[in-house]
Amino acid sequence: MNYEQIEEYVKNILTEKRFIHSKGVAKRAKELAHIYGEDEEKATLIGIAHDIAKEMPKEEAIQYAKENGIEFDEIEKNEPGLWHSKIGADIVEKRFGFTKDMSQSILYHTTGNINMNTMDKIIYIADKTEENRTNPDLVVAREISNQNLDKGLLQVAKRAISYSLGKDSLIHPDTIELMNKIVMEQKDE
Repeated sequence: MNYEQIEEYVKNILTEKRFIHSKGVAKRAKELAHIYGEDEEKATLIGIAHDIAKEMPKEEAIQYAKENGIEFDEIEKNEPGLWHSKIGADIVEKRFGFTKDMSQSILYHTTGNINMNTMDKIIYIADKTEENRTNPDLVVAREISNQNLDKGLLQVAKRAISYSLGKDSLIHPDTIELMNKIVMEQKDE
């Protein structure tokens, strides 16, 4: 499927606000892919599709996960807002023929992961820094991300943790591990 077909599908299943966000992620992912020498077309496809399961009703998500062998860890079981990354990764492979590498970027876009490749980092950052997000500290994160992908990743991960703490939400261990890995790597520089 091409971008227009995926965009049309996403437009039909998401609210207008989430669709605008997804278009913003596609645009930002393309910008970052250009800066870091990654495939801009792939980044755009992943960006538009990254939240494909975000607004799936809870019961439908549970059923989809059961039918497709998707398992949630203890944190995910208690934070349904994290489910969409695993379900979305599965959907894009089956519906749109995304490769494992492409779906992995959707899998990691919410929590991060210590094994993220460059495209995974691009999608993670694009999701949190696209132009429709208006928090003032994102301006700094955007600038840093344009200069150094890992430093931008650290800024975004720190903000995600802070946001979760402010909402008394659980923080996935993958996010903590990612942040710790980047901090240790930067101390070694």
